[in-house]
Amino acid sequence: MSNPETRLVRRTFNPSTRATPQARKALVSGGAGSILEWFDFAVYGAMSASVFPIVFFSGSSPAMAGLLSFATFGVGIFARPLGGIFFGYLGDRLGRRTVLLATFILMGISSAAIGFLPSYGGVGFIAPLLLVTARFLQGFALGGEATGAQLMTMEHAPRDRRAFYAAIMAMGSPASQVLANGLLALLTFVLSENAFLSWGWRIPFLMSFALVLVGIYIRLKVEETPVFKEGRKSMALESANPAEVIRTYWPTLIRLILAYSPIVVTFYIISVFGIRYLTTEVGFTRNQTFTIIMVANVVAVAAIFIGGRLADIYGRIRILLLGGIGCLGGALVFFPIADTGNFPLVLLATTVILSLAQFGNAGHGAMCAEAFATQHRYTGSALALTGANLVFAGPLPFLAQWLTESVTDGSTVPITIVWVGVIVIAIVCMSRFMSEGPTLEGEPQVFGRWVTPEYAALVQKDAGHIDHVTVDGERVAVDASPGVAPDVAPGADVPAATEKGTAR
Repeated sequence: MSNPETRLVRRTFNPSTRATPQARKALVSGGAGSILEWFDFAVYGAMSASVFPIVFFSGSSPAMAGLLSFATFGVGIFARPLGGIFFGYLGDRLGRRTVLLATFILMGISSAAIGFLPSYGGVGFIAPLLLVTARFLQGFALGGEATGAQLMTMEHAPRDRRAFYAAIMAMGSPASQVLANGLLALLTFVLSENAFLSWGWRIPFLMSFALVLVGIYIRLKVEETPVFKEGRKSMALESANPAEVIRTYWPTLIRLILAYSPIVVTFYIISVFGIRYLTTEVGFTRNQTFTIIMVANVVAVAAIFIGGRLADIYGRIRILLLGGIGCLGGALVFFPIADTGNFPLVLLATTVILSLAQFGNAGHGAMCAEAFATQHRYTGSALALTGANLVFAGPLPFLAQWLTESVTDGSTVPITIVWVGVIVIAIVCMSRFMSEGPTLEGEPQVFGRWVTPEYAALVQKDAGHIDHVTVDGERVAVDASPGVAPDVAPGADVPAATEKGTAR
């Protein structure tokens, strides 16, 4: 494609290949904060599958109570894009650090409020209304947090470790599952059934008060990212509104949403609907089910570290593809293995499937950040991440419950078909229509490998990336197409685009 406004940009910010003290602080802050914030979300998912049908929807039949409970879970997912748009705009305008403090406080307050809610038996229909309100605020906060934490860390990260740093942020999701399900397994072990349903389930939500204080302290120690500060200074960045980002980047957004779909579908079918299925259909106790999810996510945390490191070496798409293929295999075998009722076998299968999903997840965060220009990055990444959750995660637990209980009388074949279908479409999209993009500052890559970081690249003013650059008759790859880098020494001037450089 061509663009008359394409200009030649001389790089003034040269990202380091070594971790600075601030990069290490950002890594610790982002990782710890991400785990703490996802913890509240993970607790809600487990509760919606096991406790909330009894506490907040006791006036309905068991099947309908399960559907209504999963519907409240979906409210949080649907709120995430709104939060992503709102906080993404603020993050691109005010900076990542300020917004991340706000999202953390909002998540803590809304989660703690759930711990104080009365039951349906106490105030009737007002109880689920209050639950929905608190859940909406949870999702709204996470919409800004999930993206912001990744960007805050990646923009501090060494150039050749960005996928690994982003993977550590993505680790917050499985790590929070370990903490949440571990705590719930402990509570169900030491408390009686009546005590747990009466007040024990409130403990994880009430812990949010302490978690918020810890998270605020950690994040106050980290400075604003150098990429954002440099962009404000040298490029006079102006934050784009969400409509402009969608209009400019809509093909990229669709591809990123599809690339994320195998991980999202697999994670939420197993970690949310799977809890209810294993307890109500297979016959496992709550303690057994919470233990399965906890142990599986312990291994998944290790898998995401491995995937992140390999994504820096071999490229983001290859890791996403491998993860997607693993999810496809998992979709075909999860329910047949679960139906055996063999606890060790179900534990092993769940562990392998979730680990493969998180292995693929390691490549997505970096790919999102590298797809957008600095002034569009928070908003664009938030739209991609929350959009995938809106389309695939929000409806899935409800859809799975409805297909299994109301349509097929216990059969998991329909939801398996949906699961497999989404993954197949995503794999085809990734293999045919996606390629590695420029890095955070337009540094060219060929399948995830650096070409030459010593020269300034042509970038599109409106889109932030191009297919290739031609300088003095030499074609230079800035996307996935092989090319020859121009022989420009570090710090040397590059001819103006109107004279010797063109973009395609």
